[in-house]
Amino acid sequence: MITMQQLRDHYRFTDQDTELLLSLQPLAEENLERFSREFYDYLYSLPETTKILNESNRTRLNDMHNNWFMLLFAGIYDNHYMNHLTRIGHAHVRVGLSVHFVNASMNQVRRFLLALIDENYSDREERRLLREAVEKILDMNLDVMSTSYREEEMKKVFVSRKLESFLIKATERFTYGLNLVLVMALAVVSLAIVTMFGWDIVHVFRGDVEKGVFTALGSLLILWMMIELLDNEIKSLKGGRFSILVFIGVVIVSIIREILISTLRHDDLTKQAFLAGTLLILGIVYYLVSLVQKDQPKI
Repeated sequence: MITMQQLRDHYRFTDQDTELLLSLQPLAEENLERFSREFYDYLYSLPETTKILNESNRTRLNDMHNNWFMLLFAGIYDNHYMNHLTRIGHAHVRVGLSVHFVNASMNQVRRFLLALIDENYSDREERRLLREAVEKILDMNLDVMSTSYREEEMKKVFVSRKLESFLIKATERFTYGLNLVLVMALAVVSLAIVTMFGWDIVHVFRGDVEKGVFTALGSLLILWMMIELLDNEIKSLKGGRFSILVFIGVVIVSIIREILISTLRHDDLTKQAFLAGTLLILGIVYYLVSLVQKDQPKI
């Protein structure tokens, strides 16, 4: 964390600036009531700050603002003073005051003090030095107070990033686990289809050749479909790209198998024509998707 001495060095705040501000103390005290009146007239003109100010806390806040105002000209700008400004910044954060209104209010104070200097000092060079000293101390005050807001934002960002990282990792592991379960389920179903294919071959040797051949061919198509699905899931687990073509191909295979079974059952021509039309449409979709994927760069 930056120290008050470092802050003074960065703003080139010298001992001469300290003496100049100290010389303004009598004038500031003389105009304290005017400052308070104009400052609160400004605050009450803003709906956003009016929500924070009320009759119950106005006296307390007025005393705090007057104390802060007079400390600008106390001539003591050490780490204790910096801690005081930090507490003010944290108080603004706690009551929900936007940093925008802190900046706007500080600009109001700046205009009041510069006008006060112009009204009471006729020497041009003296006015310049006093104005520069006032500008520096107000900028330093604003810097320290604004730091409280940055610290609060960093805390939120830190918590947010930590939570987001945890959720993303947990979701990735959960999805990976589901993919593993899916691969195992596909493997088990594939074994069942192999058994079904073997049973279809038995039908061929038992003399029911036509039925056995058609059902065996349908089982082979389903087995091919399962192999494609397994291959796609394994590639996905290894970080490969998801392929929509595989799933379109699975639907096409299912329609082809249905056509074979429909032919074996001697279904009416309307149903067979519907299946053939569906197969044609799926074939066109498959072709169009394959053209799109061909143009995409491979990862």
